[in-house]
Amino acid sequence: FQWSSPPEAIERLKSQEIWFPPPQFYEFCRLCNFSSLEELQKFSSARALEGCERWMPVMLSAADGFIQLLPGDELYPEDPDYTGEKKMIMSTDKKVEDLMKEAGTFHRIVIKSINNLAVYVNIQAKYKHINPLVIKCDNSDYNSRL
Repeated sequence: FQWSSPPEAIERLKSQEIWFPPPQFYEFCRLCNFSSLEELQKFSSARALEGCERWMPVMLSAADGFIQLLPGDELYPEDPDYTGEKKMIMSTDKKVEDLMKEAGTFHRIVIKSINNLAVYVNIQAKYKHINPLVIKCDNSDYNSRL
């Protein structure tokens, strides 16, 4: 076991020392907004009574990677498969770069490979929550439309 701050954990992911799944990458990016545990505790205490929403990422398979679509993203389906019963599979022949350039409203995790993840968010978080910092594990630049 090794204690790491969220930015340190992300750097270790980038260097392929460790791996964690996309939802945890998303949360590490969100935790990067706080410089201390005290600051995080104050935020969570103040926000606690606001509520929350149920999320289910929807996977979009692209020609050269995957995108986990999250609520609020313009490609997120109106009726996501919360149980897995529908076996909903979204796919396209387009490349990730093209999908990113075409989009205007982002709330997604781009997955190029196991250690090559990026979070893109330009929506307002609900329930006074805080969006993750836009952090990439590669050199792509899809921020031009953010």
